[in-house]
Amino acid sequence: MNDTEFRSGFVGILGAPNVGKSTLLNRILAYKVAITSNKPQTTRHRILGVWTSPTAQAVFMDTPGLHQGGGLLNREMVNQALSVLEDADLILFIVAPDRRGPDEDLALETLQRQDKPVILALNKVDTMNKADLLPWMDELNRRLKLAALVPVSALKGDNLDALLTEIVRQLPQGPRYYPEDTLTDQPERLIAAEMIREQVFRLTGQEIPYATAVTVEAFKEDRPDLVRIQATIHVERDSQKKIVIGERAAKLKEIGTAARQNIERMTGTRVFLELFVRVEKNWSKNPAALKRFGYT
Repeated sequence: MNDTEFRSGFVGILGAPNVGKSTLLNRILAYKVAITSNKPQTTRHRILGVWTSPTAQAVFMDTPGLHQGGGLLNREMVNQALSVLEDADLILFIVAPDRRGPDEDLALETLQRQDKPVILALNKVDTMNKADLLPWMDELNRRLKLAALVPVSALKGDNLDALLTEIVRQLPQGPRYYPEDTLTDQPERLIAAEMIREQVFRLTGQEIPYATAVTVEAFKEDRPDLVRIQATIHVERDSQKKIVIGERAAKLKEIGTAARQNIERMTGTRVFLELFVRVEKNWSKNPAALKRFGYT
């Protein structure tokens, strides 16, 4: 294949919260670029992942889930998701049977108002009653006039080849935007912060994850066999700080250990991780704090 036949483009990943967008992207790349948890709204940034084959390059843009709800942070997350509609050549819309409801309707209404081609990935269909599956697929296809519809399992990796074939088919002819060994444009410092926040989501309950932001104050690679990281977990209230730290700092140690192991897999070297917890009252409602934490 010559360069004029090479296909490339930007693929916006959209859907309601917790439908498996980030899990699917990580599975396609066989590399963890986006954090995941079983709690909605884990993704807060637009995250770029690059998949390259000998004949094509798809630049995926993972986004926060489209959802209804107030609050400044929520509005910024939805704005980040909607921004891909302008930049994408193709929309990969992900739905899941356990996430049907108002958020899915919001996503459908949003996609009906744009003219980019849409590929629908039906995730977790193995969990759905087959008698309900066909009517749902017909409804989605009718409402969106899809370019393609592909059942997948983001968790197991089922049917990803068929999905990628449909994505490449819809991409325009174009250049390689990134070197073929590139998987993401996210700096390791930012991915490390996200991996720490992921463990807060996974290891704490109630309202704690949504009141949490993470910043990395130091990321030192002074030695080839060791990375030293200092990071701060920001919460909104003193009571939340106590929960994140835990009795005798047990919870903070658990968060740190799990995050450090993931960061070591990413960097391929030993990591010394030092965590602090700081109260920043109502940071999620403060435009200056949102900007400082990278959410605007």
